[in-house]
Amino acid sequence: MLYYFLTPYAHDFILFNLFRYITFRTGCAIATSLMICFVFGPAIIRWLKSKQGEGQPIRSDGPETHLKKKGTPTMGGLMILVSVIASTLLWADLSNIYTWVVLFVTISFGLIGFLDDFRKLTKRSHHGVPGKVRLAFQIIVGAAATYIITQNAAPATATDLAIPFIKEYMLPLGILFTPFAILVIVGASNAVNLTDGLDGLATVPVIIAALCFIIITYLVGNLVFANYLQLHHVQGAGELAVFCGSLVGACLGFLWFNAPPAQVFMGDTGSLSLGSSLGTIAVIVKHELVLAIIGGLFVMETLSVIIQVVSFKMTGKRVFRMAPIHHHFEKLGWSEPTVVIRFWIIACVLGLIGLSTLKLR
Repeated sequence: MLYYFLTPYAHDFILFNLFRYITFRTGCAIATSLMICFVFGPAIIRWLKSKQGEGQPIRSDGPETHLKKKGTPTMGGLMILVSVIASTLLWADLSNIYTWVVLFVTISFGLIGFLDDFRKLTKRSHHGVPGKVRLAFQIIVGAAATYIITQNAAPATATDLAIPFIKEYMLPLGILFTPFAILVIVGASNAVNLTDGLDGLATVPVIIAALCFIIITYLVGNLVFANYLQLHHVQGAGELAVFCGSLVGACLGFLWFNAPPAQVFMGDTGSLSLGSSLGTIAVIVKHELVLAIIGGLFVMETLSVIIQVVSFKMTGKRVFRMAPIHHHFEKLGWSEPTVVIRFWIIACVLGLIGLSTLKLR
């Protein structure tokens, strides 16, 4: 919004020239979303507590240490959504179609998560919206986003898949690109949702992933840098760095209240929207496989659930003491802070590996 109103006067007021720079607006987006969380976070938490009573339902079969979390409100993802949306609208170039696509997906998945959280609270159960219904809505939103993305992408590479560590070759998927892109968006969303089981566990890896994609979107959207690094240039993608900055600031602000012992949980409202936004950005900038590296922690959590379910159905035995895998380590006797911090370290390492694909080609 500020970009639209102030850049026309850059020739008259030199200070307004700063708004032309994505880097400046990204930094401002981080600061803005962070301050929104700090200012409005306590009021949102008080409101959620007043409406939810007993707070998020706690699984009876989960680790015993989680029983003390009873009464903690959920739907804290509303804090993240408000901060991200407001900051993005304030600092991004709103004429950029990719900004609107990511906002559309983020809000839509946030709404799906909100309905899921609401159902859990009203039924006093950890079972929310039926899985098939939720998945159907996610696929519809993912399909709509993929259609818009492919229609606005360069025709030569619109349905191609870039391979990490390989310079110029792209794998042509053709009609298979649509289901693949939907899988990335929906898969990323649910992977973050599965990871969000301990205080701060999902928040920091999302911050790390968003920081990585600030760099990736900026480089891919800049023709000079993209050619130098032999990346596939996506015109207009650089503006997504502002959105990623909003994500970083919002998650940092939320982490202030979600740090152990958590005052609020993000719930599906936050986890589904965060994961879907990362997946959508990865599809736009042709870094879907790099997202799997940077978000390897989310992949690990998802695979642990799949392995557990398949093993139990086929053999009647469980591979892990409890899935997702962070609960397995809790059952082994690791304290919650130990699991969380060690998983953060893993996320940091995977983020660095993912960024290395930008140069190692």
